[in-house]
Amino acid sequence: MNAMGPAGIAPAEWEARVALAACYRLVARLGLDDLIYNHISLRVPGARDEFLINPYGLLFEEITASSLVRIDLAGRKLDDSPHEVNVAGFVIHGAIHASRKDAACVLHTHSDASIAVSAQEQGLLPLSQFAMRFYQRLGFHDYEGVAIDLDERQRLVASLGEHRVLVMRNHGVLTLGRTPGEAFMLLYYFERAARIQLAMQAAAAGAAGPIVTPPHAVCERAARQFWEGHGDILVAGEREWPAFLRQLDRLDPSYRD
Repeated sequence: MNAMGPAGIAPAEWEARVALAACYRLVARLGLDDLIYNHISLRVPGARDEFLINPYGLLFEEITASSLVRIDLAGRKLDDSPHEVNVAGFVIHGAIHASRKDAACVLHTHSDASIAVSAQEQGLLPLSQFAMRFYQRLGFHDYEGVAIDLDERQRLVASLGEHRVLVMRNHGVLTLGRTPGEAFMLLYYFERAARIQLAMQAAAAGAAGPIVTPPHAVCERAARQFWEGHGDILVAGEREWPAFLRQLDRLDPSYRD
């Protein structure tokens, strides 16, 4: 494995490519990908409005550091990659990257659990410790059809506001991070919370009886603990991401190619 990357790619960009390829592989390993669709985009270090994204037609499990495509805010290719890019699919990502300079990485998925929760009027409920991280800290965006219209961009940005997670009604979830690790871990924790919520609701609909919900003050305290880093709590991904990379390297290090 060449840590410097192919000729012509700066070390910082190659490092970013490796991290983004790992993110794709990990999303696939969790079963949160959607065939050849969905995207995870990452700003190229040191470049203005240039991004890395998946080649259109490859499964998440096939993506490598060298196969990622460099594009601009309009989704146009900036390198001589033989791969095409789903330009329409970058509408969502481009809007977030352009409006949030802290959005180095934008991740969007269509998992069953996130869609099921997105269609519930109250969205993700504070029913587990996984969910407490997101208590009153989520944006919501109503479904407008396939997100290919440029005029939806302003509404997407407004719906996200200052949050790092956007629940897209009847569609899925979007997370943004200062690193791929942060975006990935926010997705991971949202997915766990969504699955637990659905399991609780299914049990309550049977013979389990009513679900216990902690009071507002407790939920808010837990959320602040996560977002303000109380105790030994760190930014999402700071501890977990290196462990995920070690696991991925043991199982299949080909993402680094």
